[in-house]
Amino acid sequence: MPSAPGSGISGSVRLKYVKLGYQYLVNHFLTLLLVPVMAAAALELLRLGPDELLSLWRSLHLDLVHILCSAFLVVFVATVYFMSRPRPVYLVDYCCYKPSPSFRVPFTTFMEHIKLISNNDKSLRFQTRILERSGLGEETCLPPANHYIPPSPSMEAARAEAQLVIFNAIDDLVLRTGLKPKDIDILVVNCSLFSPTPSLSAMIINRYKLRSNIRSFNLSGMGCSAGLISIDLARDMLQVHPNSNALVISTEIITPNFYHGSRRDMLLPNCLFRMGAAAILLSNRRREASRAKYRLMHVVRTHKGADDRAYRCVYEEEDDEGHSGISLSKELMAIAGEALKSNITTMGPLVLPMSEQLLFFFRLVGRKVINKKWKPYIPDFKLAFEHFCIHAGGRAVIDELQKNLDLSPRHVEASRMTLHRFGNTSSSSLWYELAYIEAKGRMRKGDRVWQIGFGSGFKCNSAVWKCLRAVKTPTDGPWDDCIQRYPVHIPEVVKL
Repeated sequence: MPSAPGSGISGSVRLKYVKLGYQYLVNHFLTLLLVPVMAAAALELLRLGPDELLSLWRSLHLDLVHILCSAFLVVFVATVYFMSRPRPVYLVDYCCYKPSPSFRVPFTTFMEHIKLISNNDKSLRFQTRILERSGLGEETCLPPANHYIPPSPSMEAARAEAQLVIFNAIDDLVLRTGLKPKDIDILVVNCSLFSPTPSLSAMIINRYKLRSNIRSFNLSGMGCSAGLISIDLARDMLQVHPNSNALVISTEIITPNFYHGSRRDMLLPNCLFRMGAAAILLSNRRREASRAKYRLMHVVRTHKGADDRAYRCVYEEEDDEGHSGISLSKELMAIAGEALKSNITTMGPLVLPMSEQLLFFFRLVGRKVINKKWKPYIPDFKLAFEHFCIHAGGRAVIDELQKNLDLSPRHVEASRMTLHRFGNTSSSSLWYELAYIEAKGRMRKGDRVWQIGFGSGFKCNSAVWKCLRAVKTPTDGPWDDCIQRYPVHIPEVVKL
């Protein structure tokens, strides 16, 4: 017998309210349990007369020694608790490099350069197909050296790009926060593919004349997720050194890494990677809490390098003709999915409400005991976070995470628009995405942000931030001249 019209919709609505009721019951179990008990106790006290209350008080009378011992125990326990707590780490502010319009590379310009550089029609057609489906827009930028025909990737040009993107980001941060060189106690720089001597951290110290006792670190070869590794390192240093500020720089230098060969798996980075950088000021100083934007809640790092497939899925090598470049394996998305599952298995208990943790646990037990064919339960991370910053590595990466985490188009809007406007800026992309959310005026006090980065090795890293105050829509930053145009529609294929 056919079901009545609308019965399917009404059934789904009922199921929705059943789930909401379950979540409320589990997440507020202690409250629902204690309130009746406390109410009953209060009513019982109200029914007692003055003589009975006085008798009860006298029965609880303690001498001075007991009171002093109890007070000492309370003070001791409180001291141990507060001394053992990790120091809070605040994100005071951050700035992203905004490329000059003269560095823009529209699709037609990019393809014209490829035609003039290469005589391989297959490579040209392949790169055309990649660009058409990439999700990139017409305003992404490449450094000056890559505008030459052919590109001139010299050491001098690479240093010039590093100075351009890093110094501009730091200058903007100094202007916004009033940061002085003497205030910087810790410096962490990450850049995967360009590692000169002296290091990029030394270059910054020389330019800004930082203190001689600064604790500086330079991370290389760690891929697009190195930005969150830098945050984790800075956090660890801030736990050890009280009353300190940490400056974190995340970037990728494109100049020396243009691939001149014809291998398809090594041509992909040419089409996706673009210039960018971010400067982030972290602090553990209590007085910074009043003006800080966010507090760092968790960092979870997952490394799958013990697996040979994962280790080689993003691999720098030379092709048969001696051209060096980055090879991206066809298994990249599958490996990224496995790394994400490992990461969220650790992340889940830290952030998910108890209702979701119980559902995950029961489904896991059911698969082990009852039926192995049951699908694993994917927790609803939308209950734990208001905002998602997914590494803008490419359209496929964002699509896969949106599907796996059951996110709405609005949840991945910042990632898609960042990819469209700036391209894949490697480790700094997460900060362009956070800047997008702020530029849209969507960040509110108490909101939680999940940053997810993927990188060579293979790694999946996550950071969780909590907004400490309502963030005013910035009047400057990387989105100031175009935010009114976004979000834009991004077609599946852009015909070139």
